[in-house]
Order: sequence, then structure tokens, then C-alpha cells
Amino acid sequence: MAEKSVTKSTGFKLSVMTLAIMNVTAVVSLRGLPSEAVYGLSSAFYYLFAAIVFLIPTAMVAAELAAMFSDKQGGVFRWVGEAYGSRMGFLAIWLQWIESTIWYPTVLTFGAVSIAFIGVNDAHDATLASNKLFTLVVVLAIYWVATLIAMRGLSWVGKISKWGGMIGTIIPAGLLIVLGIIYIATGGHNNMDMSQGFFPDLTKLDNLVLASSIFLFYAGMEMMGVHVMDVNNPSRNYPKAIIIGSIVTVLIFILGTFSLGFIIPAKDISLTQSLLIGFDNYFRHFHISWAGPIIAIALMFGVLAGVLTWVAGPSKGIFTVGKAGYLPPFFQRANKYGVQRNILLVQGAIVTLLSLLFVVMPSVQSFYQILSQLTVLLYLIMYMMMFAAAITLRYKMKSTPRPFRLGKGNGLMWLLGVVGFCGSLLAFILSFVPPSQIATGSNKVWYSVLIIGCIVVVIVPFIIYAMRKPSWRDPNAEFAPFHWEKKEE
Repeated sequence: MAEKSVTKSTGFKLSVMTLAIMNVTAVVSLRGLPSEAVYGLSSAFYYLFAAIVFLIPTAMVAAELAAMFSDKQGGVFRWVGEAYGSRMGFLAIWLQWIESTIWYPTVLTFGAVSIAFIGVNDAHDATLASNKLFTLVVVLAIYWVATLIAMRGLSWVGKISKWGGMIGTIIPAGLLIVLGIIYIATGGHNNMDMSQGFFPDLTKLDNLVLASSIFLFYAGMEMMGVHVMDVNNPSRNYPKAIIIGSIVTVLIFILGTFSLGFIIPAKDISLTQSLLIGFDNYFRHFHISWAGPIIAIALMFGVLAGVLTWVAGPSKGIFTVGKAGYLPPFFQRANKYGVQRNILLVQGAIVTLLSLLFVVMPSVQSFYQILSQLTVLLYLIMYMMMFAAAITLRYKMKSTPRPFRLGKGNGLMWLLGVVGFCGSLLAFILSFVPPSQIATGSNKVWYSVLIIGCIVVVIVPFIIYAMRKPSWRDPNAEFAPFHWEKKEE
């Protein structure tokens, strides 16, 4: 591959706070809070444990890698490819893209529930939230609105992600936390079971599975690597945005979960509706019931912002890689804004099909639980590749400038890389254990789908890679060569 000049970024620049808010918006989903509120005080242990062994290693390792390659495109493809070759790099970015595509219908269902609760009649709202046709229409509407916005380019994505994240995630989370503090401070009845204590019994398999499942609450922090060239002074400002986003994320999860636990007894918690019910209970307690529909609208905007951040992220990464000769020309076509039009349309077709199966066919819902678990496994494979690559690059590219470096020697990188890799490996192994709270049918089917699914999804990018032709490369692509390609020339 002939050497090209370093890749130019777009003219639009993201500020540190915009990128930090995009990080929080991409990672934080308030829909997950009810599932953890059931565990009372020990939920804080799970959040902090996952932050120490997964979020912090991910955020810090990704910050070094992104700053190290701040003048080059590719995100996780670049990071893994520099260490293990372009074939493995293509696998990494493929996994990041495909798992996010399968994930959309589940998060969008939460958006549909939020819209259903905009009304003033709680019973009517709950009935509407469980209506399959209503859910399907809303899921597809939000997804395709997010796709159309993404088609307008990064300036639109940045603005709407920032304001949608503020209005729909950060402000509602802050409000929930403040309401919880005032409620307890003014003598409100604490419904959270405080007898469980901070430390759970990790000798029980169920608790261990739960601890590993929270890792994926923090997934996505590395995704912002594809935007590293769209930040002023990326070597300083990108790590700063990652660190701010990480701190805010942990605080929102812990304090938000506690606030829900205060107002709803554990036995009454519903995974899909309890966030809205929690807000409604607080509003009734403080005699401001009129605020219920407003918060439901705000949460819907938060879902839109979160989906938009993900629609624009992994698809941009695989588009950039595709133009360097790794995808057929059809997937390289862009619109007048330079946005990956055909990839977004194909992604939209897959999401539409999955949504039809997920919402309309009840018999598929248990299978979809398995499919959701498959996305977790695929993402964890990518994370293990990223951690291993970061350590490898300390030796393969030891003289390459690292504007943001973890420690003076290699000790801190080894510590964070090994902790992150082992944490991801633990979560990967435990993800094969069928969840006790979900009826998945035959264990044989559960294991078969997960194992065969992983093998098939991992094989597909290797087939595409083997079929690639020189004509696939866009002659205008300014994709800088890998360091090992320069040596071969």
C-alpha cells in the first residue's frame, strides 16, 4: 500500500464537553437502573467493581490508543490492526458494528415505553406501553429519525447528541438523584432493602453472573475513538473528555439506582416501566404530578440521542475501513455530506427486520434474549482484542510518540491491560450461563445458538477479507498505512 498523507478531519470540531456528553450519552442508559435497584445497597458494589475492572481500563487504554493514532483514521481497526495485522483489525471493527446493529431494538423498546407514559392516565399509559403495534411503530420511527439525522453529518450528530444527552439522560438522572436525596432527607419511607450490605456473596454463581453483566453497562467508551480527529488538540482533549465522561457515568448509575430503590419496593420493580413509575411516585409524593409527561418526553429524547450516537459511530468506523479496500464499493457510497449512506441503509434494513421479529412475534422474544446475549459475547471478544493490542503495541511500536501515555514505563499499561482483559474474559465465560430470571427454554438450544452464533459472526469478516480485491480500494481514500506496511515497502 503506497504511503498517503495523514488523514484530514472534517472542518467541524467537537468541544471537550460535547465529546464528554456524547460519551455519557453513548454509555449511560437509564433503562438499566431498575434491574439493579432490586439488589439494594450491594448494587453500588457491582457498579464500582465493574468500573474498576472494566470501565477505567477501557477508558484509559482507549485514551492512549486514540491519542497515539490521533492523526490516523480507523478507531479499533487501527489499534488492533497495528498490533496483529489488518485481518484481525477488520474482525475487531466488524464485531463493534454488528453487535450495535443487533442491540438497537431493545433500547428502542424503552423509548416506546417512555412515549406511552406521556399521557396523564397511568393505567391507559401502561396498556399502551404493552401494545405491540404501538411499540413497533415507535421503535422504527425513532430509529429512522436517528438515521436521517446521521445522514446530515457530524455537526448535526454532535449537536443533537449533546442536547439530547443533556435533556434526556443527564438532566433526568440528576433530577432522579435530587428527588431521592430530598425524599430521604425529609423522612420519606426507604423501600430499599438495606440489610443486604455493600458486599454480596460472590461465591454464588448468580451474583457472579450479575457482576459480569454490569460490565456491559459501561460498554461504548472506546467507540468515541472514531471521533478523535474531530477534536481540537486531540492528544490532550480526548483523554480529558473520556475521564470526565467516566466519572459522570459511574455517579449516575450508582446514585440513580439508589434513588429508584428508595421509592419502589424491590418486589414491585418492573424492568421496562419502573423508571417512569419511579418518577411518577416521586412527583406524586411532592405534589407535582404534572411533571410526569414532561420527563417521559425528555427520556424519549435521551433514547434518540443515545441511538444517534451509536448509529453514527460504528458505521462511520467500518465505512472508513471499507474505503481503504476492505468492503465492496457498494458499501463505500456516501451522500453529499460525506456520510456512509449505503451502510446506514443496510443497517436500517437489518434493524427493521429484527424489530418486526422482536415486537410482532411473541415466540421469538425468548430467542431474542439469546440474540441479545450474543451481542454481549461479540463485544467482549472485541474488548479482549483491544486490551491485548495495547500491550503488544508497547513493544512493536515502542518509539512511536504517545501524547497521552499510561505511566512512564510499561507497568501501568500491563496492569490496566491485564485487568481489563481478565475482566472481559470472566464476563465472556459467565455470559454463557443461562440467566435464571429469563425463560430461555432448552439449555441445549441456548448454548448451541451462542456458540454457533459466535463462530458464524466471527467467520464472516474473514470471508469478506479473503474475497477483497484491489479494485475495492477507493483511490481517494487517504487511509494512512500501518507501521508494518511501511517496513514492507
